[in-house]
Amino acid sequence: MSPASYLTAPPRAVAGIVAPPFRPATILHVWNWAVYGALIAGFLAGIGALGLLFVRALKAWRAFKRLRRGIGRELERLADLGEATADKLGTAADNAKLETSLSQLRRDLARFAVLRQALDEAQDTFTRFAWLYPSK
Repeated sequence: MSPASYLTAPPRAVAGIVAPPFRPATILHVWNWAVYGALIAGFLAGIGALGLLFVRALKAWRAFKRLRRGIGRELERLADLGEATADKLGTAADNAKLETSLSQLRRDLARFAVLRQALDEAQDTFTRFAWLYPSK
């Protein structure tokens, strides 16, 4: 080596304390972690959404099966109620029996009115003579 090279190069013993070449500070490493974190969060949100979709679809399928099983039973019940209503309408349309019962009721009410009037007359008569009868 030439004597001039000793003046320009640092000694070998102090080579570890020499500052490294200057690199500008960047957030490149932090930016990579932010992107990876967002990708992971998006993936987990997608998995959660698929799970929720599966659960809701399963509930809807079970409700549909329950409806399919129950609709026959409900239609049968509705038919029975319709038949019962038709029978009651047929009974209600039969006015002859109703008229007979109504005429008997009117006759019984007239008898009751006559008996009530007779009872009232008897009570009036009794109260007139009751003051004459001595009481203990």
